[in-house]
Amino acid sequence: MSDGYIRLIPTDLNWQPTPEAATAAVAYVARLFADPGDSVEQVDHEFYDRVTLIDAGENTTRITCSRCDGDIDLEWFHDLIEEQGESFDDLAVTVPCCGAVVPLDSLRYDWPVGFARFEVTALNATRARYELDDRELADVATLLGHPVTQILAHY
Repeated sequence: MSDGYIRLIPTDLNWQPTPEAATAAVAYVARLFADPGDSVEQVDHEFYDRVTLIDAGENTTRITCSRCDGDIDLEWFHDLIEEQGESFDDLAVTVPCCGAVVPLDSLRYDWPVGFARFEVTALNATRARYELDDRELADVATLLGHPVTQILAHY
C-alpha cells in the first residue's frame, strides 16, 4: 500500500519555529481534515538539525538545471542522496548536464521538492480538495510565524 503526504515547510530553509508554534500548526492542520467524510491518519512535525531534503517521492519525474535548462537524470539525483544522505551542510553540487556548481534548491523539480530544518506532515489525508489552499497555507504561516510552502509526496 502506498502513502501520501502533505509536507509543509518554511520558505527559508534554515528557519525553525518555536515548539509551541509547531504544536499549534499541527493541531490546525489536523482540524482541516475533521469534517464528515474527511480523514487523516496522522499529523505531526519534525525538527531537523541540518537542512534536509523534503522530497515528493514518486511524484518527481523530472529535474531541470537552473543554469543551462538541461535535463538532469533522476538517477544522478538518487545517487547523490544515497551517497550524501538527505541532510546537508552545503547545497552546492556540480550538475552533470553542464558541469556548473549550483545549489540543489535552485534546480527545477517537476513536482516541487524543498529543503528545510522543519516540517509539518499530514499522512494519508483525504478531503474534497486534497492540498491546502492559499488561505490555509497563510493560516499555518501565521501560527508558525513564517511563510510556508507545501510539498505533495507519494511513496
